[in-house]
Amino acid sequence: MTELQSKLLEMLSWFHGVCVENNLRYYLSSGTMLGAARHGGFIPWDDDVDVMMPRADIRKLGEILSGKEGKYVLEGPDSAEKDYFYPLHKLYDTETTLIENTKKKIKRGIYIDIFPLDGMGNTEEEAAEHLAKIRKRFNLLLCKVTGFRKGRSLYKNLAVALFRCIPLPAKRLLKRVVSLCAARGFDEVELSGNPVGAYGMREIMPRAVYGTPTPILFEGVEVYGVEQYDEYLTRLYKDWRKLPPKEKQVSHHDFILLDLEKSYLEKVK
Repeated sequence: MTELQSKLLEMLSWFHGVCVENNLRYYLSSGTMLGAARHGGFIPWDDDVDVMMPRADIRKLGEILSGKEGKYVLEGPDSAEKDYFYPLHKLYDTETTLIENTKKKIKRGIYIDIFPLDGMGNTEEEAAEHLAKIRKRFNLLLCKVTGFRKGRSLYKNLAVALFRCIPLPAKRLLKRVVSLCAARGFDEVELSGNPVGAYGMREIMPRAVYGTPTPILFEGVEVYGVEQYDEYLTRLYKDWRKLPPKEKQVSHHDFILLDLEKSYLEKVK
């Protein structure tokens, strides 16, 4: 493992312990679940950890960690910080510094993404209609806060420039996205999922696929994965056991600064 992966694994192990102690449901998500099932840990070229939790469990996690001092802190869409525009929660390592390439250069630590699992509908049509309303506003939010990036298509960079001109505050958009996502609980309908994930409707599936958080080893550490992980990964990636071409075996993150030894909370002297 790289030093970054090692620190993320330490964070994941801590997070798992908190969830077990407080009877909170969570699952490894997307590429992290894929890595656990296919590689027994990190995808070799990957440099992040994603998990997902029913929104009600995320709220409980926030209550548990609120006001507590320690190495790890939780931040979410209700953050008072003016530079936080994510419709998900992030668990930060306060002993590190990370700045990503976004419109606003957000300075935090390395993190675990905690995606909300919400109820989407009782039929495919109902879920697709609800997801379309969410994604319309979420995609606008992304365009307003993302940075220009080399390697991205000219069309996408032009879209970013265009949507930045729309006079709608990003914080207001974020509030609307979260409100739509949270309209139905994870356990209230037949089809649930992560409406702000990268795979759109592929991330919306029967709750039984997620099932009971199921132990799985990740770099030798026991964590929780999706109960029907083959079904979950097949929906997201189709032939998930097959490695991608060499040219696609690269990280998709765009870091401006990464310092694993210095806290982002330290004041510049």
